[in-house]
Amino acid sequence: MGSQILKISPLAASRTFIANASALARFNPNPINRQIIRYTSNSSSAFCGLSLNQGKKGFRSGVVAMAATGSVQKSEEEWRAVLSPEQFRILRQKGTEFPGTGEYDKFYEEGIYQCAGCGTPLYKSTTKFNSGCGWPAFYEGLPGAINRTPDPDGRRIEITCAACGGHLGHVFKGEGFPTPTNERHCVNSISLKFTSANSDSSL
Repeated sequence: MGSQILKISPLAASRTFIANASALARFNPNPINRQIIRYTSNSSSAFCGLSLNQGKKGFRSGVVAMAATGSVQKSEEEWRAVLSPEQFRILRQKGTEFPGTGEYDKFYEEGIYQCAGCGTPLYKSTTKFNSGCGWPAFYEGLPGAINRTPDPDGRRIEITCAACGGHLGHVFKGEGFPTPTNERHCVNSISLKFTSANSDSSL
């Protein structure tokens, strides 16, 4: 990616841009109002988000979520120190919570779902839908936030946080849900942390 600023596909009037730290420092699109939404720095990999606002004729605030793959690295002991036993079992040992028991299964407030392990934004609430499966379901993740890896038996596709590798769940395609992507990201609630759109720390 280097220092190039990338333009993410728009939704309605929203525009979202991604830049790494050095590029953002040089980027001064006057008279656009530049607002840093989130800054995450891990080792030499750092990515920033910004929303561009130009009033009625310009852009509305956009949500940014992009992290360098593998940018959050901890030892097993370090993860055990910062995660609860159940978080460690699911995020680091690829466990699964019982269906219908998760905090976010029937939760539909507006905001952003972040990785419970490292805080990387993963999903917008607008992509969440009721699949009836017993786990939170999303039809797409934020750009660059989620990695996909076939399970060893080849039967399912695992989804993990791109930044820390934390296990989220699995993604299923072609199930016929009336969503734009015809995909279902089946995610453990305990792998997520929700930030309300009305929160001062929201993205």
